[in-house]
Amino acid sequence: MKIESKIVQGYLKALTGLDRLPGPNGERSIELFRHGTLTVKLYAPRGKDGQHPHTRDEIYVIATGTGHFQWSEKEVTFGPGDVLFVPAGEEHRFVEFTDDFATWVFFYGPEGGEASA
Repeated sequence: MKIESKIVQGYLKALTGLDRLPGPNGERSIELFRHGTLTVKLYAPRGKDGQHPHTRDEIYVIATGTGHFQWSEKEVTFGPGDVLFVPAGEEHRFVEFTDDFATWVFFYGPEGGEASA
């Protein structure tokens, strides 16, 4: 699902698009911006995080809510302003999150992810 009407020359407010979720088919994320390899989405699951590993590297910036994030046999707590990185192809999920949880998601780079430095 994409949102066009709220994008103003690359300027977005923190919760732009939240009023459009869930989408018509129950979508819990909405694309807000795209430039080159960068795609910016707002993701706001409710109850359960049903996502799967993605084909590109991604960064989450927590907008609202709190909870726990699991990846690579690790778990951390998160809250507004926290930044989480997940390399392409890695299993990950948000668990035990509050009803107001929403995060920006930044997908970037080539399919399969960027090489480690």
